[in-house]
Amino acid sequence: MAEGGKGGYSEHDDRVGGGGNRGFPGRRRKGRGPFRGKMYSEMNHHQRNWNNSISGPRSRVEEEDGDVLMSDPHDALRSRYTPYGQRPNRQDRERGGLSSINLTVRRNLGATDQGVTIGNPPKKSWFKVTIPHGRKYEKAWLLNAIQNLCSVPFNPMEVHYASSRIVFYVEDPFVANALRQVSRKITDPEGYKVVIVINPCSPPPTTQHELKQEEIEHLKQCMSKRYDGSQQALDLKSIRTDPDLVAQNIDVVLNRRACMLTVLRIIEENIPELLSLNLSDNKLFRLDDMAELPQKAPNLKILNLSCNKLKTERDLDKLKALKLEELWLDTNPMCDSFRDQSTYISAVRERFPKLLRLDGHELPPPISFDVETPTTLPPCKGSYFPSDDLKVLILRFLQQYYTIYDSGDRQGLLDAYHDGACCSLSIPVLMHNPSRSSLGEYFKNSRNVKKLKDPTMRFRLLKHTRLNVVAFLSELPKTQHDINSFVVDVCAQTNTLLCFTLNGVFKEVDGRCRDSLRAFTRVFIAVPAGNNGLCIVNDQLFVRKATNEEIRKAFVMPAPTPSSSPVPTLSAEQQEMLQNFSLQSGMNLEWSQKCLLDNDWDYAHAAHVFTQLKAEGKIPEVAFLN
Repeated sequence: MAEGGKGGYSEHDDRVGGGGNRGFPGRRRKGRGPFRGKMYSEMNHHQRNWNNSISGPRSRVEEEDGDVLMSDPHDALRSRYTPYGQRPNRQDRERGGLSSINLTVRRNLGATDQGVTIGNPPKKSWFKVTIPHGRKYEKAWLLNAIQNLCSVPFNPMEVHYASSRIVFYVEDPFVANALRQVSRKITDPEGYKVVIVINPCSPPPTTQHELKQEEIEHLKQCMSKRYDGSQQALDLKSIRTDPDLVAQNIDVVLNRRACMLTVLRIIEENIPELLSLNLSDNKLFRLDDMAELPQKAPNLKILNLSCNKLKTERDLDKLKALKLEELWLDTNPMCDSFRDQSTYISAVRERFPKLLRLDGHELPPPISFDVETPTTLPPCKGSYFPSDDLKVLILRFLQQYYTIYDSGDRQGLLDAYHDGACCSLSIPVLMHNPSRSSLGEYFKNSRNVKKLKDPTMRFRLLKHTRLNVVAFLSELPKTQHDINSFVVDVCAQTNTLLCFTLNGVFKEVDGRCRDSLRAFTRVFIAVPAGNNGLCIVNDQLFVRKATNEEIRKAFVMPAPTPSSSPVPTLSAEQQEMLQNFSLQSGMNLEWSQKCLLDNDWDYAHAAHVFTQLKAEGKIPEVAFLN
């Protein structure tokens, strides 16, 4: 430190050139050569901008040396020595004395680096905390993970999304420094390290507009006049221009967090039974500050948000816990972003499934299942075929199709598709980085229309003509399907068209996901072909991760193969036994012979094993094809 409060230079000085006095030419400090930088007294533009930001690498909380400046930076600036300015008189120096000295003491205290200030206690400082790519995380999970690792308890202010980032504010330098220590110590579910960036900032705008207690009392009286007890309705339309508030010079702006939270607190404390709330014409541009409304007024049925500045339907996600029956959104920019009225209604009803009226218009009754007591769905039934003939036709087709599909060379599937066939693939919407997902190899071809909105891309991801279809299928990972897992459901049947779905599991047999188990659903639309076969005109494939139950049941027993031993090699007694067993079990001769062979031609034991396996659903349908 310079002596007498004059010099203002220390080892933590962030000036480029030093702070030495030109009156001592013989004394040369580092950086005082012919290429020295300008001193602060020569950088007036820095002084003018000091109030807006703290510049220089030493002022950033995220700097690696861990220093935290505990004194007011404005005081530090005022104490710097100006060589050509007016020299302070003796009385000023004596009056400044030690009280004008600010000292930062550095300690190695790990995550809780602290500074000790000599002199006046520090003023509160605000810091902006940014998590890059934070939008892909759930807020609750992320904040809880940070709280668990942070060595200092903190209360995040104004947590919100900003583009792809999550942003919030803290007002304590100790908290800011502790948060900096947490950066890259949290690993997300995909293996990435969560980065936390800290920057000094001015107080958030909403904290600058907190209402005083007497103003809150006036607001309560105003809200009381606007409340209709008979309808349990509160009308806060254009509350800022209310004459009573204007007369008291009280500025209630509901798009300020402090004002909105005050209103919600008044509702919770005085009218929690509220059924109808009108917030129209209040210039609301986001609903983050209303996220607690479902807890404050759980019985709310009618909400008016018309004539505001809401830009996207995603804002409504903050309120979807409300069981609204009537909602007004007209004259918001979001209303112009939908292709048509039906899309608009669908997007809103996705958030509020019990909605009956939207913007004053009656909606069709909602389709929902109101189950008061916990109910489990019944177990999935097996395959459904309208007739035995159709069953034989479809099972034979599937056996031939997947024999080729799993063979490694799928060119043989060309005969299974119509010349004008169409095919598409989709996978579930991936919330995190698709390239890191186990389904990443399918992502580039996924045509999930819930995620994909661009009509050009939707069309481009359709595979047209059988050549393109088979070429596309050949690019997919090589597989082995578990035939025992197949469940077939015939959806529609005419003389010229057949539609059926197929569910099952398979595993990949090569690549980086070798032996990974997948579940799939496939919808085939086929037309009759020669030799009592089928020809596919439309093929929709949906691939997802297998559930734990599906993994447990998959490939429990190897897919049995029919015996290659010709029937004539059997003795007369064995042939008679085979014919009887096939007749009684319903299996064809090949599978009946395999069952008898596996049980050393013990007829009674083979019948017992057959009965047990059939009850467990472990005998494939192909065993019953004649």
